[in-house]
Amino acid sequence: MAESRDRDQPADGRARAVIDAVRPAVDGGRFAVKRCVGDRMTVEADCFTDGHDQLRVMLRWRPETEKAWRELEMQPLGNDLWRASFPLEALGRYRYTVTAWVDHFLTWRTEFARRTEAEDLRVAARVGAAQIAQIAARASGKARRRLADWAQALRAAEAIEALRPVALDEELAALASKYPDRGLAVHWPAELPLDVDPVLARCSAWYEMFPRSASRAPGRHGTLRDVEARLDYVAEMGFDVLYLPPVHPIGRERRKGRNNALLAGPGDVGSPWAIGAREGGHHALHPELGTLEDFRRLVARARALGIELALDIAFQCAPDHPYVGEHPQWFRRRPDGSVQYAENPPKKYQDIYPFNFESGDWRALWDELKGVLEFWIGEGVRVFRVDNPHTKPFAFWEWAIETVKRAHPEVIFLSEAFTRPKVMHRLAKLGFGQSYTYFAWRNTRHELTEYFLELAHGPGREYLRPNVWPNTPDILTEALQYGGRPAFMARLVLAATLAANYGIYGPVYELCESEAREPGSEEYLDSEKYQLRHWDLERPGSLRPFVALLNRIRRENPALQSDQGLRFFDTGNEQLICYAKIAPAHGNAVVALVSLDPHHVHSGWVELDLAALGIAPDAPFQMHDLLSGARYLWQGARNFVQLDPQRVPAHVFRVRTRVHREQDFDYFL
Repeated sequence: MAESRDRDQPADGRARAVIDAVRPAVDGGRFAVKRCVGDRMTVEADCFTDGHDQLRVMLRWRPETEKAWRELEMQPLGNDLWRASFPLEALGRYRYTVTAWVDHFLTWRTEFARRTEAEDLRVAARVGAAQIAQIAARASGKARRRLADWAQALRAAEAIEALRPVALDEELAALASKYPDRGLAVHWPAELPLDVDPVLARCSAWYEMFPRSASRAPGRHGTLRDVEARLDYVAEMGFDVLYLPPVHPIGRERRKGRNNALLAGPGDVGSPWAIGAREGGHHALHPELGTLEDFRRLVARARALGIELALDIAFQCAPDHPYVGEHPQWFRRRPDGSVQYAENPPKKYQDIYPFNFESGDWRALWDELKGVLEFWIGEGVRVFRVDNPHTKPFAFWEWAIETVKRAHPEVIFLSEAFTRPKVMHRLAKLGFGQSYTYFAWRNTRHELTEYFLELAHGPGREYLRPNVWPNTPDILTEALQYGGRPAFMARLVLAATLAANYGIYGPVYELCESEAREPGSEEYLDSEKYQLRHWDLERPGSLRPFVALLNRIRRENPALQSDQGLRFFDTGNEQLICYAKIAPAHGNAVVALVSLDPHHVHSGWVELDLAALGIAPDAPFQMHDLLSGARYLWQGARNFVQLDPQRVPAHVFRVRTRVHREQDFDYFL
């Protein structure tokens, strides 16, 4: 029994500070919080002690590559809450924690300031002098002499009126605070991890295209040089990430035909996700796309235009991938001895072999797949879109991403996992810098409001960065199939303004392609996944100018470059959704109003939260519609709105507040 009591005793029972919680922390520090370079990392802690003694609380942090801690004093906000922040000036993994202690000098000084009786002041002065002498003993040089003189001055002061200014000298108190007694400091038991990514991880606009369909001549297989020629088109629309589906050789065995036909015809080009043939596997380029030199030219030219090239990583193989013959142990076998192809019943992917991550040779498999990532990083790739990561072991991703980012902290991984919420969140915790979402299937005002409030303000905000796509090569939603051009415009506005990261699969999106393979399907008819397509980029009715305008609005408004500051407002009409993105530090607020019905005119009364927008209750303010250029003068929280989707199904307002009058003109920021 005595032995049990001994084990329960603290290391030093005199340590009285309590650190009850430190925030943010993901699963108690098991996973890293995410921020971007240039941000400030704000940390809060619940700290207190028994009685009335004063605490000092320090935030400690360091880049993981450094051993020495840097410290910043945390400030009390009331109710035992403390806060401090530090700048994030470099990419990579950081560590942070909190330490606290009862500070007897600070306690003495606080109590001395409240004392009024002469004898109390004399006694307190002697107590303070003794404490300051101890502090002086911990100092050195000039500081030590100044503190010792201060202690002597306190002892020597006889007149009551002289004690208070001597005891409460601000400059000397600041000097004394540099030499605290931290022998009984309490430390938060965890060194919490923090990953600092490029700004592109927080805010990006993605454009997906198939290189083989980039040819200007119908029927000719596109090349990387054709993609290079398309870069100006992508840049003019304002995208900063160009995403290419797999660029590797495509298997010939069990190749799929057009519209996912089980049997391919002589001229069918197959699915880029059926990776590998006699020309090579994941380290190789499809020979009709060009050479590695062409690839490097493309990466360099894109970067010169402010565009990062994102490459699809699909860890799977076509039946004739070199891995299948060279490493048969990496694949599962069916009872007849053949390799097990991929299935998600009732779907079958006969042209794709998944890896067996339970292979006894799993370490070699892991090393090889990490080597694929490192190879393409060596060719200049900084962004990877990872296909179906939820079908590979979580342990593999945690190891691979951490290992890669330790050497290349500039690299960003996008998780393409349309799966259960907890699985999506786990992948984000493991290191994926961005994550696909359910946006494509959120259509009603209630669905959109509930979902995006969860993304922006739920616990996942510390580690999951949503990337929203209104369409992908696999997803042509019912809303786009039947909503016409207004639906494409509305979904684009929602994607570009609700989330700081978004993307479109083009050029089918800007050209408003909407024909499904068959009724009830989300597959495109004549999908690029299985055949070459030729696109007339100058087709009348293209949304290209509208896309470019939205991306320019995003670049010019800091509120749209973060997922924070999102608020929704009532409209009195279920077919109208209204929300704001607010960036107080930049004095920037954007209010979006979008019609969810692509067929009919709708009106309503918007109820704005004026306080959140920084607007006085009775002050007029200007709503500058950045889509049309129109300017409206509003006053008060309740204002009438109307949208005709056949014209433009949305407003994107920059909120401008009145700042002064001059020569009878109103000026707005």
